Amino acid sequence: MVSDEFGLPPLNGLRAFAAAGRHLSFRAAAVGLGVTQGAVAQQVRGLEEHLGLRLFLREPRGLAFTEEGRAYHVAVSRAFSQLSEATAALRSAPSRVTISVTPTFASKWLIPRLAEFTQAHPDIDLRITATERVSSFHADGIDLAVRQGRPPFGASLRADLLFPQEIVAVCAPGLVAAQDRPLDAAALSRMTFLHDTHDLWPKFIEVAFGGEVELSRGLRFNQTTLALDAALAGQGIALASRFLVQRDLKAGHLVQPLDSALEGGLDFYLLTPRQGASDVSLHVRDWLLGMTSEGG
Repeated sequence: MVSDEFGLPPLNGLRAFAAAGRHLSFRAAAVGLGVTQGAVAQQVRGLEEHLGLRLFLREPRGLAFTEEGRAYHVAVSRAFSQLSEATAALRSAPSRVTISVTPTFASKWLIPRLAEFTQAHPDIDLRITATERVSSFHADGIDLAVRQGRPPFGASLRADLLFPQEIVAVCAPGLVAAQDRPLDAAALSRMTFLHDTHDLWPKFIEVAFGGEVELSRGLRFNQTTLALDAALAGQGIALASRFLVQRDLKAGHLVQPLDSALEGGLDFYLLTPRQGASDVSLHVRDWLLGMTSEGG
């Protein structure tokens, strides 16, 4: 068949011509293509008729190129080689998975673990979209999402619990090095409170001290990750879900100046479409769930 769009000769004829030209033999070309010698000869003859040119001279000892045939064989062989290379590259390209997460989850939990993910799945190209807004799996090309909330999230989504929301207070060790811990209400009232958009300090103070602490001194940030960065820099006390600060607590970069914890009920869930999820996205889902089950 001839392609109307590209004006190509029959592709079977081109394949037969390329193979016959490599060996200068219909017999050897037939072995390489897995067809009969007669089929190769017929396909080359059809190609010559299509082009209106002789590509080979049929001689007693085999084939010999015509001048036109030799030049055409170079071009056809190069084209098949490029197709082969493009196909190999396509097959070896890493599988792509896009996961939508909040900026704080990305910076404080996921990014520190990407080296472990890459080691476990070097063939997966993980794309991370950090946003606070609700993403559409279809419109935004999202494969997985991590969101904070309460189920159900919709009949079309599978929701797996990643972490419960357990809010703790954290600060740099040097900020409270000279004070007894846990801090009492008087000591806490002298501290700088680092607020984020969740605005959980009033509720936390109510649980910890019955609301007896004045919240007059403070800095406000539009993301939890910024409040935590400020805490790491010794600028005050921040609130965050325990799992987000667990590594910094273990490493001694942060400490808990208060023993109280606030269970908010807005837990962190991994969302996966019930229909149409690719095998590779399910591998990423299993890795994430495995990391949380190991206390990662």
